[in-house]
Amino acid sequence: MNIRFSILLLIAIALPMCKTAAMAVNPPGLTIAPDGTVLRAGKPYRAIGVNYVSAFTRVLNNPKDTSYNAGFKVLKDKGIPYVRMWAMGYWPKDNNLYNTNRAEYFRRMDGVVKSAEKYGIGIIPSMFFCFSTVPDMVGEPMDQWANPASKTNAFMRTFVKEMVTRYGNSKAIWGWEFGNEINLGADLPNASDWRPPIVPNLGTPKSRSARDEVTHDIIRNTLRLFATEIRKYDRTRPIITGSSFPRQSAYHQMTEHNWKADTEGQFAMMFRNDNPDPVNTLCGHFYMGELDRFGRKLTVEEHLTLSMEAARKAGKPLVVGEFGASDSKNPEQAKKDFHEIIMAIEKVGVPLSMMWVYDFSPQDTDWNVTPANARSFILDEISEANKRIEGKE
Repeated sequence: MNIRFSILLLIAIALPMCKTAAMAVNPPGLTIAPDGTVLRAGKPYRAIGVNYVSAFTRVLNNPKDTSYNAGFKVLKDKGIPYVRMWAMGYWPKDNNLYNTNRAEYFRRMDGVVKSAEKYGIGIIPSMFFCFSTVPDMVGEPMDQWANPASKTNAFMRTFVKEMVTRYGNSKAIWGWEFGNEINLGADLPNASDWRPPIVPNLGTPKSRSARDEVTHDIIRNTLRLFATEIRKYDRTRPIITGSSFPRQSAYHQMTEHNWKADTEGQFAMMFRNDNPDPVNTLCGHFYMGELDRFGRKLTVEEHLTLSMEAARKAGKPLVVGEFGASDSKNPEQAKKDFHEIIMAIEKVGVPLSMMWVYDFSPQDTDWNVTPANARSFILDEISEANKRIEGKE
């Protein structure tokens, strides 16, 4: 064996090893330090992102709709580095492609992920945004989310494995989320009035029962099963519940089945327990209605400070998965409210937060933010906040 060939052989062997070692030190996406600090490329990180929920579902419904390319480019140009995105269709019917042509389903998802890679945008896929969709698809009631042997959880395990193994090496995937605000439906005193919708033409069953009413035990077991499954394939990225902050009466709903206001200590306990290990973040959704707590009216800063303290004690970072201010009734007040929220997020030091909602036409009348509509200033305000935050890091 000549010297030149030997050197080339050593290089060929060493390069993959170096790449693997580098990924072990700085794995793709975000990571969480032992003290709960969010890290990107090994360094403390915080920034404000957006909910771009329909980036994938539009191309899921129409293979020619690749508008996510333009959407990601705008976000890149505005310095908005990451998004929360639906990874499945909202209604059971919206997921027919997954059931009939899985290769095509993931081909369309590939396009979104590759586009995010191209524009340097991080994605947090919300796997099961609508809590009733999977049970409806497999013909089970909602309580089967907590049954490890159910068809619901068999579906969950398959989908998680497909998503995480397919995109686990992508730099565009920053974390994994279960779904949306599942804690808000737990232990409601009037639960029979708030069972999931019945819309058979969209794939739901024709009737619901008490088994479609969820409890805190059900949602916590669901989240443990999901997070455990994620950890089989991804040991490093953040796992996010997608839950809202606990209701003002969550502890009393669970223990006494009434609407009595919780104390600060009860809020903190419910917040921690609704984000159970191996979930490694505390997630809440923040709107101005969240300020009525403990029998008084909080400021935005007070609420976020209490939430940050609960997260600190849990050793997990706070994720504000949604925040915003609807302008359907009073646009000027909405501008003031949004500015107050942004400034509080920045001042308190919330690591990850996402504005609701970007480029989502079904909510044009009250929430949708685009670079061309009257709410475009919101993108600029987030952009300026991210510049200030980056300057402080």
